[in-house]
Amino acid sequence: MKKILFIIFVVVAIVSNAQKVIPLYQGIAPGSESWNWEEKEIKVDIGSIVMDVSHPSLTAYVPPNPNGTAVIIAPGGAFHALAFDHEGTEVARRLNAKGVTAFVLKYRLVHDDPAHPENSIGTLMATGNFKKLDSLNAPVVPLAMQDGLNAVKYVRQHAAEYKIEPDKIGFMGFSAGGTLTMCVVYNATDENRPNFIAPVYPYEGAIIGSTVPSAKTPVFIACASDDDLGFATHSVHIYLKWLEAKQPAELHMFEKGKHGFGTKKQDLPVDTWMDRFTDWLKMHGLIK
Repeated sequence: MKKILFIIFVVVAIVSNAQKVIPLYQGIAPGSESWNWEEKEIKVDIGSIVMDVSHPSLTAYVPPNPNGTAVIIAPGGAFHALAFDHEGTEVARRLNAKGVTAFVLKYRLVHDDPAHPENSIGTLMATGNFKKLDSLNAPVVPLAMQDGLNAVKYVRQHAAEYKIEPDKIGFMGFSAGGTLTMCVVYNATDENRPNFIAPVYPYEGAIIGSTVPSAKTPVFIACASDDDLGFATHSVHIYLKWLEAKQPAELHMFEKGKHGFGTKKQDLPVDTWMDRFTDWLKMHGLIK
């Protein structure tokens, strides 16, 4: 009986540690002092969707035997929502299986105002009004970028606590999260610059900055040629910028997969993109 209780205790301790939530700011996040709405979470077929984030945070997923590498994960959702499981927690768990410590980022989003249903992400996507979507997102993207930069700073400052090597911190994101990934790397200082990045089907139109860092910063890019939002060329452009800067670059452009493939199983080659990502991490000495 004591042995069973001990095993239960260990399992609970691991789960508790794996899901530690870390606020990125003490008090209100600068720039959103007037935001008074509550965060919302809804369940859909791909898992949890988070909206109305006003208190940015990291959720830590710590493997039993950390290998020294960390990845911050920014889920996508057009800066109006976060596909928190599909492009966040499930990715974290798969990285944990390789010994990588993962942090899923909740960054600030456009308010889902019930008084203006015409501005909801569902309406904007259904009508294809991407010009309006960009306009609504514009004031929030710099705030999300600051959240991403603070996330890297936090992980580097607390590297020893999580058994992370401070020069093995990566940042990856999906769609809007991929946009955020590029904003972070273009605007970082030595204090908050990721050591490697992985934008997955990123959107170029909202990226802040354009200068490839001079410090070695390998990039892994994945997208689908049939991306139904037309983002395939955006990934190619980033790849070419890295090549021109003589930075390490790897691009996987799958013929089929559509936009938002994330961790969804489609019985297509795109399902293996995370295998290619972990192969790449291994090549760079970030996992064994």
